[in-house]
Amino acid sequence: MARGFSMRGVMGAADRAVQYARNWLLATEPGSRVHDVQDDPRFQHRGVDLLWELPSGEVRGIEVKGDRQPRRRRYFFELVSNLERDTPGCFLYSGADLLVYVFLAQGELHVLPLKTVREWFLPRAKSYELRHTFTQTGAIRYTTVGAVVPVKDVQEAVPEVKYIPLPRRGQTAEDVQAEQAAAETQAVAQAQQPPEEDVPY
Repeated sequence: MARGFSMRGVMGAADRAVQYARNWLLATEPGSRVHDVQDDPRFQHRGVDLLWELPSGEVRGIEVKGDRQPRRRRYFFELVSNLERDTPGCFLYSGADLLVYVFLAQGELHVLPLKTVREWFLPRAKSYELRHTFTQTGAIRYTTVGAVVPVKDVQEAVPEVKYIPLPRRGQTAEDVQAEQAAAETQAVAQAQQPPEEDVPY
């Protein structure tokens, strides 16, 4: 299911991320439909949160991740979803076509072709630091493990990744498009900069 990586407000982050993802999908393909399958066991096992039904009849699976960390410019690729039960993470088993990763604090939506990014990442997995996050569900507390991967590394390796600024109150579609162009230019410039200072999760 969609998950927000934060010690607080996990469901709130996930819900917001899914709404932003839905809005972007519908705006990208007018006439398309988005079906929320987060609670459907058939799709939970496939790591798919949304089904995107295009006007052509094609259906694409979408996985959504919400991230609330205010300064992070890194993805958290989930490798173990429940360490106590030794269950694999969504990043490894998801059958989704796209991973929509929403940086809520920064106001950015990133669209990653999941299979391509996974194929790039796996041979390099040992190069990236692993982090643990904890989720409390009632009396049960479990540990999730993921790799922390800088956005710029993925951008350099997989140019198909898209960066979309999230609309702010009062913005027009033209404003958002202008911001998107500026964000893409800035992302290219940042890719040339030295590694950023680490930020605790």
